[in-house]
Amino acid sequence: MSSHASRASATHHLTLPVTAEDVRKIAVGDMVYLNGEIVVTIGLPTHQRILDNAASGGHLPQALPHGAFFHLSCYNRETADGSYEALYMNPSTSTRYNSYMPRIVKALDLRMVGGKGGLDAASVAAMRETGCIYLSFLGGGCTMLARAIEKVVAVDWTDYISQFRLVTLQVKDLGPATVGIDAHGNSIYTTLAQEAQDKLPALLAQMKAEREAAAPPAGE
Repeated sequence: MSSHASRASATHHLTLPVTAEDVRKIAVGDMVYLNGEIVVTIGLPTHQRILDNAASGGHLPQALPHGAFFHLSCYNRETADGSYEALYMNPSTSTRYNSYMPRIVKALDLRMVGGKGGLDAASVAAMRETGCIYLSFLGGGCTMLARAIEKVVAVDWTDYISQFRLVTLQVKDLGPATVGIDAHGNSIYTTLAQEAQDKLPALLAQMKAEREAAAPPAGE
């Protein structure tokens, strides 16, 4: 794992698709704005279907290989002419998909994944292996994220409810998103968890001292 402690964070305006070499230049804590096509879904069964289809050579959206795959909830309304209109977009918690993501990252050779809340160590290892970063989108940033949608490119697997479908969107200046995990295995989620763990003994000692100070003297 490389260290970026002395490096100032940077802002990247990226046009998709990007290469593994491109994302390896991006560090944890950097900010990213995206232009181009992304694929979104929040469906658990959708993740399994991606794996099943990848294994069997079945149909997957063209944007997914070497692309950007995000846990963004998106409701798409069908219009009178048969096209789709995206009404909103909002991040979902990526840890819900921990059991799927290492295999999806490697099977599809993804460059970017994201949502909110990060991913587990197995996913981080897969991302480091293939050259993939995790983007953390602002929770509750529905309005800001939706403004970045230029059009709905495709809606796949329409047998699912809208939010579970695989939706390909064309976006402009989608962001800002924070690089929560970089392609070298650095993770702000691991760092924050360790910092919290390190502070726990002192906090517990402080709480104990405050309880003892507030307790009445023995014998009263």
